[in-house]
Amino acid sequence: MPAWNAYASACPTRMVLDRVADKWAVLVLGLLTDGPVRFNQLRRAIDGLSQKMLSQTLKSLERDGLVSRRAVATVPVTVEYSITPLGRTLAATVDALRVWAETHIEEVLTSQERYDAGRRDAVSV
Repeated sequence: MPAWNAYASACPTRMVLDRVADKWAVLVLGLLTDGPVRFNQLRRAIDGLSQKMLSQTLKSLERDGLVSRRAVATVPVTVEYSITPLGRTLAATVDALRVWAETHIEEVLTSQERYDAGRRDAVSV
């Protein structure tokens, strides 16, 4: 088995890092940890997420083996998404990013304001 190195440009682990760095993937995985969720439930739960972007995110997560899709024979067809065992191993880690962001957003916003004010002062001199 090869020793993967995410710092190497050709390493396929970068694809995984790209996926889990995506805000929509983080939010979708977080919602799926409580059990299967229908497409429209996900869309309503994640404000600002378009139908197209949700579809693309779910397809990517499914392709990576992190989410499974199940179509139920109803009229119209009902589609549910669930987190896979592999996805569950990742969900707690990426949900920690969401929790960190919610916990520290005030500090980040304050730092941004301070930085931007310093840049404006430097430009006006």
